Amino acid sequence: MIRRALLGTAAFVAAGMSRVSGAQTPAAFAEADLQHAAKLRELALADTQAWPLLQQLCRDIGARPAGSAADAQAVAWAQGALRGLKLQNVRAEPLPLRVWQRGPASATLLAPGAQEPGVPAREQALVMAALGNSVPTPPAGIEAEIAWYPDLAALLADDPASSRARGRIVFIDQKMERTRTGSGYSAAVGARSMGPIEAARRGAVAVGIRSIGTDRAPIAHTGATRYDLSLPRIPAFAVSVPDAEVIAGLQAGGSPLRLRLKLEARSDVDAITHNVIAEVPGTDLKDEVVLIGAHLDSWDLGQGAQDDGAGVAIVSAAAGVLMAAGVAPRRTIRVVLFGNEENGFDGARAYGDRYKDVVHQLVGESDFGAGPVFQLNHRVQAAAVPLFEDVARVLAPLGVAWAEGEARNRGGPGPDAALLMRRHRWPGLALGQDGSNYFDVHHTENDTLERVDPRTLPQNVACWAVTAWLAAQAPLGFGPPVL
Repeated sequence: MIRRALLGTAAFVAAGMSRVSGAQTPAAFAEADLQHAAKLRELALADTQAWPLLQQLCRDIGARPAGSAADAQAVAWAQGALRGLKLQNVRAEPLPLRVWQRGPASATLLAPGAQEPGVPAREQALVMAALGNSVPTPPAGIEAEIAWYPDLAALLADDPASSRARGRIVFIDQKMERTRTGSGYSAAVGARSMGPIEAARRGAVAVGIRSIGTDRAPIAHTGATRYDLSLPRIPAFAVSVPDAEVIAGLQAGGSPLRLRLKLEARSDVDAITHNVIAEVPGTDLKDEVVLIGAHLDSWDLGQGAQDDGAGVAIVSAAAGVLMAAGVAPRRTIRVVLFGNEENGFDGARAYGDRYKDVVHQLVGESDFGAGPVFQLNHRVQAAAVPLFEDVARVLAPLGVAWAEGEARNRGGPGPDAALLMRRHRWPGLALGQDGSNYFDVHHTENDTLERVDPRTLPQNVACWAVTAWLAAQAPLGFGPPVL
């Protein structure tokens, strides 16, 4: 039996009253709620729903960029899947938006000496992908000398007034460190998101980057970039890690390198996507919401299996376990499958605007692949932190540890959920997954079902079922969070 660490039943009643009386009695979960959480954990470990859901999404639909025909198919599929799990109030809320669409693209490296009279050009086609939101090149393409930088910091240190990037194609060779938590991505991704702005600021005609990933496969990683509208918008692309190594090696020889780039793309294409929503209805606090989410869209490469098909399957299956257990939660537990996370967060923004006046007890998102959860942390008000000792105790048999020290209440609840947390001061939940291999396939053609280990999914489902249930049953509100 899981024991309550803080108070007995009588004290629990007093704690529940403390919100009204203003007393300082610490709050605690009811013993029955902790026991049900343990039951949910075991039920979820026997889950057989998540893997079939992921198979259907990947094999029947595949890549589903926001606003595409496949995205519309995914929205219809998601509603059917959630109804099949017996969830209630299933709906799709439309989001008009403008989307970016990829066209043909190529990049060719011209080896040293290729421009010398009488010396035949030695060319190497690079494995590349346009970055999301990239503008196209002129129809004839661009050919220019490369201005190579070892990382974004080196580009930032190059004085715009006298930059060697002027009239050249900037190449940023930003390397990414493999980490369990994904911190290496946070440190490297600025090259992708800020590279076009900073290259344009220095007069570059285009920008290429080493793929933001941890693999050494001959594949390119895409992902969104952005522009400063006060500066010229220049074409932006990524090359595979092996090709980035080739460029770095030739550059070290000291001879000028040139690159020929052709890139077609369209921006501001009118489209529509949706947030897909379903609920496990609450009882006495039904107007308060515990949000467990994922994003339904993906990039146009691969199948979007880990980013974020796995998350869609995990939180949907977790809600299915809660519904099948037959005990209604106090607060409503709401599954939200966000639209267009990948290139604009339109779904999260629209959700926040629509439900800004609804009390959200917690927001959390599964968007880090299918690796096992190893850590719990959160962003809640200080008075709610002790409750997570019991949450952690229920999760411990799953191999999940409560973060230590200040990290306990500094959780990042996933990209859409984090936007909602910061914009609306809704409390956040982070179930940290092992992402050691996630960035081998992230935003690439290799993000496919075959790269997912189905054995890790039930543990994820169990973690989300337990935390959603306990958040819904908590004797006090978790917000506003410490930010």
